[in-house]
Amino acid sequence: MSTLYEILSPDFLLRQALVGSVLVGLVCPLVGVYFVLRRMIFLGVALPQLSAAGIACSFFVYRVLVGPHQHFDLTERGVAMIGSFTFTLVGLLVLAAFERYKETVEARIGITYAAAAAATILFVAADPTADAHMVSLLKGDILATTSASLGVLIGVFSLIVFLLFAFRKEFLLVSFDRDLAVVFRKRAGLWDSLLYLVIGVTISLGVITAGPLVTFGFLVVPPLTARLITRRMLTFSLVAAGLGAATAFTGFYCAYRFDLPLGPAEVAVASVALVAVAVVDAARRTVGSRIAHEAPLRTSPVHPASEPRVSSALVGKEQSENALNDRQK
Repeated sequence: MSTLYEILSPDFLLRQALVGSVLVGLVCPLVGVYFVLRRMIFLGVALPQLSAAGIACSFFVYRVLVGPHQHFDLTERGVAMIGSFTFTLVGLLVLAAFERYKETVEARIGITYAAAAAATILFVAADPTADAHMVSLLKGDILATTSASLGVLIGVFSLIVFLLFAFRKEFLLVSFDRDLAVVFRKRAGLWDSLLYLVIGVTISLGVITAGPLVTFGFLVVPPLTARLITRRMLTFSLVAAGLGAATAFTGFYCAYRFDLPLGPAEVAVASVALVAVAVVDAARRTVGSRIAHEAPLRTSPVHPASEPRVSSALVGKEQSENALNDRQK
């Protein structure tokens, strides 16, 4: 308990990293919900890697045009953000343009991921000034979160959450059935573009703050977990966000308590939660189906009101038979 008290203390040394982790775990699942609705979960793998490739490319272009960048400078983070957002948004728009061709969607996303991973390595290798700090920036370093970067993260993520809930009905409609949105005379193109913009900004900030692995984990794992225990869309989004924030905090606690890498610890905790919920849900379904099949067949009781009708019918039938016998005699 002393570790928990230390983490919750206002004077905690890594308090900014803790807040940043929880924010990423809270907001990324709200965006990941739409990946699940559109059945494009693998986008959560490809887009963070595209974002990392954009960071590497932006540093390479900056060195060629301007010169070596200064580490721990605001210019460095701005350059990284521009490259990350550009690559993420362009890649998302290109993949979304071919969304109607369902037969090859997995192949396109797989090619995108492989190409982005290769480009990231090549851009880093082509920059002679690349060092351990740049590599850590590509992977994301939550522990290096500063007051300035945390302020930007809070401001941008607050705007994203507002947009997601303010236009929730429009986003859900174009995600469920775009053709129906067109029939209802909704501006499907406008809402699609706004949703892609929100997704691009969220992933870019997530990758810069926490890295591709953590961003992908929170984009996919909490929404999949929430889908197993919810039935309504609003509850789906809220539970996914709550699970993301809770697993981010728990992962931070485990990493600090047992001296583990922070990002993998958070994703591992989220994955354990998914497996636990899936096992409980599968057991519940199995028990429910067995009870339904093994329940004994019970004969429905005869209602007392129906008994006089049956007796009257039998009496009437006997009287008719007696009258017929008398006539034959």
